[in-house]
This record gives sequence, C-alpha cells and structure tokens, in this order.
Amino acid sequence: MSDINDRFSADGVLRVRGVFSTSEVAALEEDFDRIVAQISASGECIDATWDGGQTAGITKPGDRILHTHNVQKYSRRWMDAFLAPNFLDVVEAILGPDIVLHHSKLFQKPPEKGSPFPMHQDWPYFPTARDTMIAGIIHVSEATDEMGCLRVYPGSHRLGRVGGADGRRPNETLARYPIDRAQTVEAKPGDVVFFHYFTLHGSMPNRSKMTRKTVLCQMYAGTDRVEDGNSHPDERLVLRGWNSHISRIAAGKAA
Repeated sequence: MSDINDRFSADGVLRVRGVFSTSEVAALEEDFDRIVAQISASGECIDATWDGGQTAGITKPGDRILHTHNVQKYSRRWMDAFLAPNFLDVVEAILGPDIVLHHSKLFQKPPEKGSPFPMHQDWPYFPTARDTMIAGIIHVSEATDEMGCLRVYPGSHRLGRVGGADGRRPNETLARYPIDRAQTVEAKPGDVVFFHYFTLHGSMPNRSKMTRKTVLCQMYAGTDRVEDGNSHPDERLVLRGWNSHISRIAAGKAA
C-alpha cells in the first residue's frame, strides 16, 4: 500500500480500479436509484447546479444535477460500502489508521442535461486544522468525458489553501487552470477516485445519453479536526480506528 501513498502524495488524485465488485455495484445502484426517487418526490430543492464561475459559458437552460447529503442515512448498503475493507484499506494507506467520515454526497447527472461544476478546491467549505481531508468518489455508473467525468489538475494540491477558490466567483489562480485543459479521470462502475481537498477539480456537462451516478465520501484523519465556526454537516463517524478530537459535547451535536 506504500505505493498508493506515494502516488497520492505526488498527484493529489488517485483512481483505484475495481474497489467494488459487479454484484456490489448492482446492489448500491439499486439503493442509489431508490434514494433519487425518494428525494425527487420530496418537493425539496435537490438541484445542486452552480451559477457563474468557469461554467457560465457551457451551462445550458434546463441543466441540473440531483444531489443529497449523507446517503448512509438512507441506506444500510451505503453505510456498508463506506466500511468495506477494500475501500478503507486504500483510505488508510493515504490517511493512516484513524479514519473519520465527514459527510457523503450523492450526485446524479441526468443524460444530455447534466450540469457542470467549475474548477475549485473543497477546503473553503470544511477546512480542517491539519488539512488531511480527502474525498473518495464511488462510481455507480460509468463516467466518461462525454458524461461529465471528474477533471483535475494533478499536483495542484501543492498550491495549498488558495483564497477564494470555492469556484463561485472569478479568481486569479483559478483563471490559470481552465476547466477545458484539466485532465479527465474516466472511470468504470466500482472504481473509486480519491483526491485531496486542495486538488483543483471540476467537471464538464453530461451531454451523453447515459446517466452519470456517483457518491462522494469525504473523510479526514482521526488525529485532525474540523476548524471552529464551520457549519457544514460533519458526521464525525469513525469508519476505522479512533477519533482523537471528539468530546461529550461534540458527540452529542447534530450534524
């Protein structure tokens, strides 16, 4: 597993093939579709399309991306996926033995009208004291360039914290990393793409006739903690090992 840490440290992004088997993906997709049906019938706002940024010229009227936080609150199968040894062994190679779930997110890009995401860093949304936060994108479907797969700038994690890099407004640094020049990270069902929360990433629209289905699992080391004053959901759920910064008060707070 040392090569995993070396590759991740060098690039800030790592695609791991076949983390989940065909049968496991089929079960996860069944619950994925059930979640989408449930949130679609809820009457809540479930469109996570971003305005502005680098995507202003490529977004079309009617584009959307279906979204909800924390799929493990809907489905035991998805909780089991986050606890799967094949998944956590890779995470441990990156973060160490103590792994805490911050949150998960479901994204469904519908065919032909799947919204893009501008290039951005994730750290402005949930900064941690030691900057250990990473994401693992579990691919429930295929993700090709035409389907709006992840795009990244390998090595951009070495930029560290870039001010205003949330992707929602013009930024001098982001202007040097246009989305159309970013490296595509295509994936098959069962693949997981991991990236550091400093890594510049985004995605183009889904203009294919296929639905792109992914679940993102955001995690940090148990020796780290989310900085004070952050309002983003933080599940503080230990997936492996120990959470060194939990307290009685923190354990009792709603996420």
